[in-house]
Amino acid sequence: MYKYDHIDQTLVDQRVAQFRDQVARRLNGTLAEEEFRPLRLQNGLYHQRHAYMLRVAIPYGLLSSQQLRTLAVISEKYDRGYGHFTTRQNIQFNWVTLEDTPDILADLAKVEMHAIQTSGNCIRNITSDAFAGVADDEYVDPRPVCELLRQWSTLHPEFAHLPRKFKFAINGAKEDRTVLLCHDVGIELKKSANINNGELTDGLTADIYAGGGMGRTPILGSLIKTGLPWQLLPSYLTALLRVYNRFGRRDNLYKARIKILVKALGPEEFARQVESEWQHIQNGDDNFTQAEWSRVAKHFTKPAYQSLEKLSTEQVLELASNTDTAAFQRWLERNVKDHQVPGYASVILSLKPHGTVAPGDATTAQMNAIANLADQYSFGELRVTHEQNLVLADVEQRKLFELWQAAKQQYVALPNIGLLTDIIACPGGDFCSLANAKSLPIAKAIQERFDDLDYLFDLGDISVNISGCINSCGHHHVGNIGVLGVDKDGEEWYQITLGGEQGNAAAIGKVIGPSFYADEIPDVISKIINTYTKHRSADESFIEAYRRLGVTPFKEAAYQDKKEKAEVMGSAA
Repeated sequence: MYKYDHIDQTLVDQRVAQFRDQVARRLNGTLAEEEFRPLRLQNGLYHQRHAYMLRVAIPYGLLSSQQLRTLAVISEKYDRGYGHFTTRQNIQFNWVTLEDTPDILADLAKVEMHAIQTSGNCIRNITSDAFAGVADDEYVDPRPVCELLRQWSTLHPEFAHLPRKFKFAINGAKEDRTVLLCHDVGIELKKSANINNGELTDGLTADIYAGGGMGRTPILGSLIKTGLPWQLLPSYLTALLRVYNRFGRRDNLYKARIKILVKALGPEEFARQVESEWQHIQNGDDNFTQAEWSRVAKHFTKPAYQSLEKLSTEQVLELASNTDTAAFQRWLERNVKDHQVPGYASVILSLKPHGTVAPGDATTAQMNAIANLADQYSFGELRVTHEQNLVLADVEQRKLFELWQAAKQQYVALPNIGLLTDIIACPGGDFCSLANAKSLPIAKAIQERFDDLDYLFDLGDISVNISGCINSCGHHHVGNIGVLGVDKDGEEWYQITLGGEQGNAAAIGKVIGPSFYADEIPDVISKIINTYTKHRSADESFIEAYRRLGVTPFKEAAYQDKKEKAEVMGSAA
């Protein structure tokens, strides 16, 4: 993974010193809150419902075991013994004090981490495929481009005060695991020539999608540029951001995202304006060079893989040393993914235990233990997924059973990846001051309702996403089943959306009707699932059945009780 050079380390260290002074002045009263607010947001510090929350950047989701141990120390020393991994591949600490934040940032800097640009109207943490560099369907490893763009965008003076926050996702594989079309800018990397010895020869290009986003106005991004040579990414993205910076709606917070501008102009006109701006700068000094690629790409060479034979599932099962092969086989099916290199696999550690902790949470003990597992089984590295789980990317197949046993001891081996209880959820009203309703109790109730693994495996792939407000931090719009917390006269209610999907067939879910009370949600989900099982054909997934059947049977089932109650009341009247 990328290692800081002197410039990186100096920048981060100076930012820590700068923020330490700003916090000191805020505490002694010489810096007012209205002046301090943009400064703390630039360092990822929010003031939430009960305490300050610090959001730490994990660029493109890649972590070393040493960095994870530092996060564990922070969770124990400065928080309440856990951290929350987010859909943006970051980690949040929900209970920090203002006084401690400079020390936290200093601890992070020692292991080449920071919280810069995890908030504010700037370019946020750049996300990518959690299986980058190891996925068997990968066209090109996107991590060098991710790192080059991270460096290009960090503290870029021209884009420090955009109309609104701005998010990139970068994919280099056949399957989109980045929710590419739901970002302000999505970059699809393609390769028409070889990359030899970590150096780019030629043929790496990018297709650019712009104007995606969720929140109040969910929109899928539009393709505005194809075949852009990778070297020209900085100048083209500068042109794109300049158009947005110039014409984005600064007068209206709810219409300030680039998706509104692209929709208002139309993708063709937006692309034309970007192209016009780009003509003036495309040959400037801002563009990447082969030397820059080589400088960064050397950090993403392959680890010291052994020459191993690729094992079949049957061969892996034969390595199991006890009679619990059925449980191990389930884990292999849901949590283990194919690898580029024979004899290796990638393993997803589930942070979604049924009904016990919030989705995406990891305790201090778990983080330390997972760091040990990364050292022992995966060359000391791990990744954070968009779905709020962790990945050990380079595990020898012959050690999978051993790893499974160790993961069970830490309660991160539940074989529910991609199933109904692998819920994506934001912290919601339990923590966030912007939330209209709680997310975590809803997730817990659903997990407790659907706690039968046999039933979950029979249902197959179903995504459930929960957001506590319209900002959609839980990405409810792209869940097969989405749950959105809304406020009605000071009470918490929940809207249901159906038909959302992430990946290559990305789709925005549709609201099925009026909202429900919190205690109604498990029953509503049950009715939706029962409708699916009643009408599905053989081997038909939930989303396939929904597309075939349409919303009507699901909606009728969800509102059956309300309809019957209304009829009874009508008869009584």
